[in-house]
Order: sequence, then structure tokens, then C-alpha cells
Amino acid sequence: MEFRRVTGLPPYVFAQINGLKAEARAAGRDVVDFGFGNPDLPSPDVAVEKLAESAHNPRNHRYSASRGIPNLRRAIAGRYKAVFDVDLDPETQVVTTIGAKEGLTHLMWVLCEPGDCAVVPSPSYPIHLAGPGFAGARVITVPVADPGASALDPGEQFFAGLEAAVREAPTRPRAIIVSFPHNPTTACVDLAFMERLVGFAAENEIVVCHDFAYADLGFDGYQPPSILQVKGAEEWCVELYTLTKSFSMAGWRVGFCVGNAEVVAALTKLKSYLDYGTFQPVQIAAIVAMNEATDYPGRLRAVYQSRRDALVEGLRRIGWEVPAPRGSMFLWAPIPEAYRERGSLEFSTLLIREADVATSPGIGFGDNGDDHVRFALIENEMRTHQALRSLKRALTKLG
Repeated sequence: MEFRRVTGLPPYVFAQINGLKAEARAAGRDVVDFGFGNPDLPSPDVAVEKLAESAHNPRNHRYSASRGIPNLRRAIAGRYKAVFDVDLDPETQVVTTIGAKEGLTHLMWVLCEPGDCAVVPSPSYPIHLAGPGFAGARVITVPVADPGASALDPGEQFFAGLEAAVREAPTRPRAIIVSFPHNPTTACVDLAFMERLVGFAAENEIVVCHDFAYADLGFDGYQPPSILQVKGAEEWCVELYTLTKSFSMAGWRVGFCVGNAEVVAALTKLKSYLDYGTFQPVQIAAIVAMNEATDYPGRLRAVYQSRRDALVEGLRRIGWEVPAPRGSMFLWAPIPEAYRERGSLEFSTLLIREADVATSPGIGFGDNGDDHVRFALIENEMRTHQALRSLKRALTKLG
């Protein structure tokens, strides 16, 4: 049988790493897992309690609204005003999505069709590269950061690549997908970068889709900017915000697409054919999380920063030089020179087999990632120190 929409997808290398982890654990080995970016911290208590209460109400067991219930859309508009001083109309500029991943994929369906182009940084989160392809569009990649400078502002290199991509594209691109703080490279930007990007989008009449998954995970005083803070951004930009990282609500699948009213309306129309929205008690609990657990993202951020410090300092002590990320929940680590020629999949395999430490191979995020591995900050500091001891022994033995 032929499955044309998925036949062209690259091999999912993370599945190979997951298989190795399973084998090691089946053999009784204790694998410290920095691979999958799955938040380990509990969701806010008030959200959990509200979920349980709402689930007991049979009225909430019925179909919900695919665009999100009104109070949920008002809650995200309120959060944008409080955190970013951005005014959103919850009736026209907000649609609830079943997580940012679903939102981004279906956003590509309304923006692109066969023969169109989309510009995507590389390396990048896999759905950013695959999403336009699901819509039949051609993906044009642009390097997101200089090698070895993953914690720095992408700056001139990114815009030079962006200008070349648009100039050389067979047709004018329909979308530019960006995400800052960036997964996997952790690259961060300032508001001036966003202003330049909005100006570029307006000049070339291209919609910018900003996946703002790590909106609340900036370290050392850094506040990631929303692209909608830029004057005029609502003319060409939409942003995807999610409770996955900000409120440690990964499995709840609550996200939002906000910004340009025409794009939001198009996505809302498509979703009305595809789904009935997230389970209503989850939506109600999400409202409570944003309205009543306003200090939660800050407490979460402090935990991730502490984990970042422990991992960065520990790797440097054992001779593995890595940049300290300013944002996201990841560390993008250049493979040590002695192992770089092996590539990221072989190196990640080596770390599991020799050190019982799991990472994500950079090749899984695109060709430009093969000289790095990604650590997710999902292990506590005690487990991190355990991993560092194992890494030191393994890398010393392998020489």
C-alpha cells in the first residue's frame, strides 16, 4: 500500500534512541534521561483541583467549542496584556488549539497548499520542518545560528539567509516559521530582532508564525519578547502560545493561536470541521491556571535555571565546553571534537551504552544539527550529578 503523505518523512531517529533506552532499562540499568523534552514538574494544584471538580459536572461531558470556550480565550488575552502589554480581542484574535503542535500543523493547512513555499530555520523542532510538507508545500531552510554560537542572537546570519531564501524561492513564500527561544539551539532574540522580522514580513507580504513555546523560560533576567509587541505585527503575524512549558501542563494539550484576525479566522474555520475542542474540564482548569497561578511560571523558571547551571557547570568541569542557554528548557551541546566525526546519532548511542545517559541526536532536528546533541532539563540536580559522574568515566575510558 502507498501512503504518500508520510512516505517522504525522514526516519524518526528519536525512536532509535528510545529503543536503546528501553533495552538498557530492561537489562536493569538506570538511564538518566535528558532526551525527550517532557516536563517532569507537576501542574499547578489549583488547575488539578479544578479539573477534578469540573469533571464531576455532567454538563462538561458534552461537546465543547473547537475555538475554545469564551472565558478561556479571555484568559489568554488577559495573560498577554499582563505579561507582554499586548491587547488581543478574544473574539477575533484568539483561537484555542489542542496544543501548539496541532495548531502549527493546521495553521500550515490554511496558509499553504501544493506548489507553495514556507521558510523554516534549520535545525528546528521536527514539526516545523514537517508541517508545511503535510500541506504539500516546499520547505526552504535557513541556518538559525552560527556553529558553536547557539546561545547567541541569530542576527545577521539569519536575515542574510532569510533574504536569500525569499529571493531564490520559486514562488513567494507563504509563511515564515520561527520560534524563540529556539528549540533545539536555544538561540534567543530581542525586540529589535522581532521588529526587523515584522518589517521583513510586511515588505515581502509573508505571514510570520512564531511558535512561542518557551515564552516564560528566559534565564538571568532575560524576558523573551512576543512578536506581537511590535507595532503593526498583527498585520502579518500570528503567535502560538501553550501551557505545556509555562505551566507544566504538557499532557493537557492546551494551546492558542493569537494575532492576525484573518489568519485566526481561517484556522478557526478549518478546526470547526476537524474537532470539537479540548475536553471542557481541561479548558476550565486552564482558565484557573492562568488566572490564579500567576506566580507558577516564575517558580518553574527558577527550577529550570538551577538545573541549567548544574548541567552546564558540570559538563565544563569534565572538559565538555558548552554554552549556557539564556532561554528554553534545553542545552544544545557541541559534540566534543574527538567524537564529532561520528555524528550525533552514533554519539548519542555511545552515551547510552557507555554512560547510561540519554540525549537527543542533533540530526533529528535537521541536517544542520548533526554536530550537536540536545539535553532537556528534565532531570533533577541529584540525577544530573549522577549523569555527570557517568559521563566523566565514559569519556575518560573512551579517550
